[in-house]
Amino acid sequence: MPDNNPFKKYSPSIKKRWRTTAKRTARLKPFRSRAATALRDAKIAIEDGDENAEIQLRLKAAHSAIDRAARRNIIHKNTAARRKSRLAKLAKASQSGSGGA
Repeated sequence: MPDNNPFKKYSPSIKKRWRTTAKRTARLKPFRSRAATALRDAKIAIEDGDENAEIQLRLKAAHSAIDRAARRNIIHKNTAARRKSRLAKLAKASQSGSGGA
């Protein structure tokens, strides 16, 4: 981002980079936010001990949101796989009744 120095000159390519970064961030932010919210909702449902149908619904929504973010390269595909795996592991541990993960 630019300094507050009015005497400093910036090249046109840097100015264009700022513009494209701002546009890209604005375009991709909803997908990142949606994935994070779905992940958080699923974890809360698991930790609160909601009924199994509710957990499965939240898990499916979280997996879908994470996959969409990975498809658009907002998060890396391996990061998406890791998050989904950890969430499934957490859900399975809560269903078995034992707190060990």
